[in-house]
Amino acid sequence: MILILGGTTEGRHAIKVCDEAAKPYFYSTKGSGQKVECAHGTHITGAMDEDRMRTFCHENGIRLLIDAAHPFAELLHQTVADVSEQSGIPVIRYERHYPDENAYVVWCHSFDEALRYLADKNIPNLLALTGVNTIEKLKPYWLSHPCRFRILDRNESRQKAAGQGFPSSQLVYYGQESDEELLRRLRPAAVITKESGESGGFEEKIAAAQRLQIPVIAVRRPPLSDEFIPVYGENGLRKMIERILPEFFPLKTGYTTGTCATAATKAALIALLSGASVEEVRLSLPGGEPIRMAIRQTDFEEDAVTCRVVKDAGDDPDVTHNHVIQSTVRLNNTHRDIVFLQGKGVGRVTLPGLGIPIGEPAINETPRNMMRHEVREVLRQYHPLSEKGKIPIGVDITVSVPEGEKLAAKTFNPKLGIVGGISIIGTSGIVRPFSTDAFIDAIRREMQVAKAVSGEHVVLNSGAKSEKTLKALYPDLPPQAFIHYGNFVGEAIRIAAELDFPRLTLGIMIGKAVKLAEGSLDTHSKRGIMNKPFLAELALSAGCPPAVQEAIREITLARQLWDIIPREHSAFFEKIAAECRRVCAPLFPDARLSVLLVDEEGKTYESPVSV
Repeated sequence: MILILGGTTEGRHAIKVCDEAAKPYFYSTKGSGQKVECAHGTHITGAMDEDRMRTFCHENGIRLLIDAAHPFAELLHQTVADVSEQSGIPVIRYERHYPDENAYVVWCHSFDEALRYLADKNIPNLLALTGVNTIEKLKPYWLSHPCRFRILDRNESRQKAAGQGFPSSQLVYYGQESDEELLRRLRPAAVITKESGESGGFEEKIAAAQRLQIPVIAVRRPPLSDEFIPVYGENGLRKMIERILPEFFPLKTGYTTGTCATAATKAALIALLSGASVEEVRLSLPGGEPIRMAIRQTDFEEDAVTCRVVKDAGDDPDVTHNHVIQSTVRLNNTHRDIVFLQGKGVGRVTLPGLGIPIGEPAINETPRNMMRHEVREVLRQYHPLSEKGKIPIGVDITVSVPEGEKLAAKTFNPKLGIVGGISIIGTSGIVRPFSTDAFIDAIRREMQVAKAVSGEHVVLNSGAKSEKTLKALYPDLPPQAFIHYGNFVGEAIRIAAELDFPRLTLGIMIGKAVKLAEGSLDTHSKRGIMNKPFLAELALSAGCPPAVQEAIREITLARQLWDIIPREHSAFFEKIAAECRRVCAPLFPDARLSVLLVDEEGKTYESPVSV
C-alpha cells in the first residue's frame, strides 16, 4: 500500500503512475480544492500532523510514502520525514524540474532575507507571485508599502487572504491575464516569487519580468531531509517504486540502448574535460523527462575516456538485457562537429531505408539527437558556445557493445543490411515490455483509467512518434486517453470494445500498418512479415505507375514506401489505412472507428471509408 501526499501537478503524475498497477493506494490532499480522478486509489482530505499520519500508515499497512506536495510545504515535508524515520517507511520525493539559476534574479534563502532586501533597497511597491500562504510572511512589507498579491481565483483563497487582513482590492488572480500582461498593467517596482520550478511557471515569470526590466526577487526552495529519495518525472517515479516495492507493478520497465549510450557518452565527456570520473549522470529522455543513470566503469586513455553502462531492459525479453553498452569520447581539432564512429559490436548500415546513410554506424536518429543534446550541455559548462550556437571543438563518439556481434545474430539486423553488430535504438528512451501476457493486462488497466477519466474517446497509438501527432490532433483529450498498444493491436481494440467506448481512434505507423492491413492483429516482427506482393497489388489499385510496383518488390523496410511512392499517389496510403480499418472493424462494432496512418513528419492519412 502506498500513500501519496499531493495537491500539485506532480501529485497528478503520481496518480497516473500508480494507477498503471491497478492496485489500491491512497492520495492525500490538505484541502478538497484539487479535483482528481483516481481509478484505483482513494482520495482522502485533511491536513495530517505527525501522530495522525503515523496512525494512518499503521492502520492501512502503508509501505511507501510519496511526497509530491509543493516544494514550500515545509511543515508537511518535516512531518513526512519524521514519520519515515520513526516508522521505517521509505519516502520518495517526486521533485519538480528546476531550471538553472538566472543571474538576473536576486536570490534569497528565506522570506526574512527577502524582507531585509526590500528594506535595504527601499523598494517602493511590489507584486507578490508567492501565493496566498505567504501573505502573512510578507506582512511587515505590505503594512507600510503598496503591494499586490496574485492568488488562485477561489473562495478558499479569498477567505484566507481576508483572514490575514489583506485588502481584497489589492488582490489579482491567476488565469485572468498572462504574466507579461499583468506586469505591463501594474508596472511594479519589483516582483517577488518562489523557486517553484518548471510546473510552477518559474521561468515564464522571470522571462516576462526581464523583458520589461522589472527586478525579480526569488526565495529559494527549502532543503529537504536526507530521508527523502528524490526522483524526477513519471518514469523516474515508476523505476523507484519498482525498486522499493518490486511486487507493486506486474512488469518492470527498462531503458533503450540509445539511452544507455547517451549516459555513457555524457559521463565520458565529463570525465574527459574534468579529469574525474562520475558514478552517475543526469540526462533527458526524448520527451524532456530528466533521469539519472549509474555508470559501471570509467577508463582513461591518453586522449580519450570510455564509460560503460549495463543495459536494464526491465522485464522485456531484449537480447541486450544485462549487456554492456559503452562509449569512447575524443576531442578533435580537425572539425567542429559531433561525429559518430562505429565501435565493436555496433552494426554498419549497408542498405537504404533505415534513415541512416549507408556506411554509417547503426545508431538511430533519436539516440543521435539525445547524445548531441547532452554533449552540447556538457560543452556549455566547460567552453562557451559561439554566438551562433556552434560547439567550440569537434567531438568523436564511438559507441561499442562488446557482445554485440554475437547478439545481432538473434535479431533481424542481418536481413536489414546491418552488418557487424546490433543497432543503437529507442524512440522514447524507455523499454516497456511488449511481449508478455502481462503487457496486455497493462493495456487493460490503462484503458480502465481512460474510461474513468474521459469515457467517450480512446486513442490507441503505436509509440511516441504517433502519440505526439495524435495529441496535437486531439488537444482537448486528457493524457490518460492516449494508450500505447505495442504490438497488440487486436487485443487493445477488443478491450476498448469490452469497456464500451463509443469512439476509438487508431494511430499507426507504416511498419505496423502494412502487417495489420493484411490481417496480422499482432504486429510483432517475429509474427508478421511484410508481404510485398500484397503491397504491389495495393499500389496497382491506387493507380501507382509500374515502376513503383517494381520498386516495392526491392524494399527491405516498410518505411521505404514513403520514399518510393510520390505524394501525388497518396491514395496508396489511404488504401493502407482503409485495409487496416477493414481488419479492425469487426472487433469494434456499433461504434465510431477511425484509423490514421502517421508518416515520419507527422502527417496523417485516413481511410476514405465513412465512419
